[in-house]
Amino acid sequence: MQIEKVKISQVKNNPNNPRVIKNDDFRKLVKSIKEAPWMLQLRSIIVNDDNIVLGGNQRLRACKEAGLKEVYIIKASSLTEEQQREFIVKDNISSGEWDWDALANEFEAEKLEEWGLELPIDERIDEMEENEEIELEQSVQLEPPKEYILIMAEPNSVDWEEIKETLKLKIVRKGGYKKGSAFDAVGLERVMEWKDFKKRYVNSSTK
Repeated sequence: MQIEKVKISQVKNNPNNPRVIKNDDFRKLVKSIKEAPWMLQLRSIIVNDDNIVLGGNQRLRACKEAGLKEVYIIKASSLTEEQQREFIVKDNISSGEWDWDALANEFEAEKLEEWGLELPIDERIDEMEENEEIELEQSVQLEPPKEYILIMAEPNSVDWEEIKETLKLKIVRKGGYKKGSAFDAVGLERVMEWKDFKKRYVNSSTK
């Protein structure tokens, strides 16, 4: 397959592209293209004989945003129509986000899983046969049962310091141990009622 340099206007986005990219990631992609346009030849846009993109829709969009007038392409003329559809999925497995509606309209769930794409649980359930079972990971539940969310941050990180400051987390005795016992210890509170969260957050945000 030969690399060609063509006018960017000759290359067409694939209307059935099932992959999207977040704003932050897209801005980073545009920035990287502006800083190192020579890398585009190493990652040429893959197109079919009609110059419709099979691999590189987001790169093409980023090239346009970066103001490029020409791009490098490789024509996948040897691929059958089915192989082109397979390529669109396999080329996009490792980055960006999937447009699940577009995928559902264009591909069968069984084929997507065969190509290595892990489907969200609701898509897998929709494709289940009668009496078929699906194994799910078990969630941890507080006792007694409570509705709750968990906010995570790296230890000693800026985020963790911000959480502590915003919510005015207190020093408390670690759960359930009798005062003075061998297991008595102190730590930072990790659980609070919604009314307390609202009160602390509102007080913090109005300062």
